[in-house]
Amino acid sequence: MEEYKFVEYIKQLGTTIGLKILLGLVILIVGIKLSKWLISLIGKGRGFSKIDPSVQSFIKSFLKVILFALVIASACITWGIPSTSFMTIFASAGVAIGLALQGALSNFAGGLMILFFKPFKVGDYIENGSVAGVVAEITIIYTILNTPDGKTVTVPNGTLTNSSITNFSAKPVRRVDLVFSADYANDVEHVKQVLGEVAAAHEKVLKDPPPTIRLSAHASSSLDYTFRVWCNSADYWDVYFDMVENVEAAFKRNNIVIPYKHIDVIMNGRAD
Repeated sequence: MEEYKFVEYIKQLGTTIGLKILLGLVILIVGIKLSKWLISLIGKGRGFSKIDPSVQSFIKSFLKVILFALVIASACITWGIPSTSFMTIFASAGVAIGLALQGALSNFAGGLMILFFKPFKVGDYIENGSVAGVVAEITIIYTILNTPDGKTVTVPNGTLTNSSITNFSAKPVRRVDLVFSADYANDVEHVKQVLGEVAAAHEKVLKDPPPTIRLSAHASSSLDYTFRVWCNSADYWDVYFDMVENVEAAFKRNNIVIPYKHIDVIMNGRAD
């Protein structure tokens, strides 16, 4: 009789534990799927779409971490882990993980600072000294950049907040700075006139602010002219390369000599 009761107890215990394990697995699987669905639903919301894209990616990343943590906690409690014990273990693990992942926490804080102070946003072209590219996404830990040569670079947020950042998209207009050299034999005013005509002829060069064209240096074999024009930020590289090409062509048309380094060799009193 006692043996029968023991066997029934074992069966009942096994059934109870099995149901708890099964229920916990169901909560884990369904909870993760629901979390992903909820995040996707929030992302498609009309109000959410009006939020800055930088904030959108950060919120999605943050919600994913929080919801997944809640699902795992619910599954653990279903498996019989007391909530108080679980919270104690979770807190202790949090401290241990926090010490082990100080860099990640620093990056998380950096992500918050980026969203709060807004040194850049999704779509901006930035440079931090080691890498430059268009901001594709800002997550809670990393900022993802797409470089001009087709690479995807993941930069820790902490690195960005602890370094100087140049945001080339922050202002609607940018200045193109170039220096052109002409031979000493060329008339200074004529060279400046030709450079001014090149600037005025380009449709993407702004009239206001006006171009700056000045003789800026007497080099060893040339006169150097500072050439500065303004354009919309999106047109910067088009204007930059067009100016280099157009000035070279204009110098040829107007017989303006572009000097180059050369050596005069004197033999028997003659200069060849």
